[in-house]
Amino acid sequence: MRLLSKGFEVEMYTGTPQGEIVGLSDKIVRALDGFVREPDSRNVEYTTAPFCGYDRLLCALLKPRQALRDYLKHLGDYTLIPGSTMPLGGSDRFCRSDPNNPYHTYIEQTYGTKVVTASIHINVGIEDLEVLIQACRLVRVEAALYLALSASSPFIDSKVTGSHSTRWQMFPKTPQNVPLFASHSHFVRWTEEQLAAKSMRNVRHLWSAVRPNGDRRPYNLNRLELRICDLVVDPLALLAITALLEARIMQMMANPDIDPLKQSILSPKELVTLADGNEIAAARNSLDGELRHWQDGRKITARDWINEIYDDVYPIAKQQGFACFLSPLKKILREGNTAQKWLTLHSQGMSLKEIIQQDIQNIAKQERDLEYAVCQSALMA
Repeated sequence: MRLLSKGFEVEMYTGTPQGEIVGLSDKIVRALDGFVREPDSRNVEYTTAPFCGYDRLLCALLKPRQALRDYLKHLGDYTLIPGSTMPLGGSDRFCRSDPNNPYHTYIEQTYGTKVVTASIHINVGIEDLEVLIQACRLVRVEAALYLALSASSPFIDSKVTGSHSTRWQMFPKTPQNVPLFASHSHFVRWTEEQLAAKSMRNVRHLWSAVRPNGDRRPYNLNRLELRICDLVVDPLALLAITALLEARIMQMMANPDIDPLKQSILSPKELVTLADGNEIAAARNSLDGELRHWQDGRKITARDWINEIYDDVYPIAKQQGFACFLSPLKKILREGNTAQKWLTLHSQGMSLKEIIQQDIQNIAKQERDLEYAVCQSALMA
């Protein structure tokens, strides 16, 4: 079995080193290739080309971000802000990036700032349509685990919200009821029904934890898109989460019986209810969240479940040569995700502003160090 292709859609906030979020996407998109605007100007998105190898994927993550940082310095004293919600303020208003775009008007009027969040979408290439749909079923019922690893939005508008992923708590999943797709034809039929009923405005208007994706949805599909993750600014942590996803899909490909429709005692409708409930529990308490396992409904913490899957798939990652990229997952399980680290600092007396400002500096330094160590050595090799 060869490595699958992988790529990222990365949404990030721009702002000042003090943590104030400032809308600059209209300028960024005009000046830099590879960046696209979101309806609100305060976050900007870049997409990496699909690569199979993790070393090339790491450089693909870092290079655009360094170009963006250089351009932000050119504009003034601006930088990139960590987290998936606006931690210190700003969610009381919408800052349009393109006032003449009618779809953006619809987004603003329908959802407001609930969609003005930052996130990571992980795309994994799968050519076989039925294998792709099966992978979407499996990842749908385990999506809460990836949210638990990535949670990074415990603050909004200078308040501690009580959730580790405030983003996923408030994000308007659309349509509200998305089934487990039994086949590609089921997905096609369901999508056509949603478009006819206008519960989806277009083929992109499927905002669920995971979805099949491709050049001509829902007909021509070639990748799984995991959409549930909060923004993971640490590239090594993001690659570890991606390695878990890839190894799990590889395990499923090697053993097609790993399928919720085959291995669960629950009905498809019960599985959807279970998955939705697990997402809520993971958004609240991330790694400490009490979830229900899709096989039989038994209770299990997200941390314990991830550890179980890690042990199962590590031999696959080792055999395929990417175990070193998977292993940082243990550090996240041991030390906590971004939200948990921030909440610990806050409980120790740091203000929200101090926490965000410190992380702004930390991620900039980490990116510089990684870019020099990894990408420069790759160029010289």
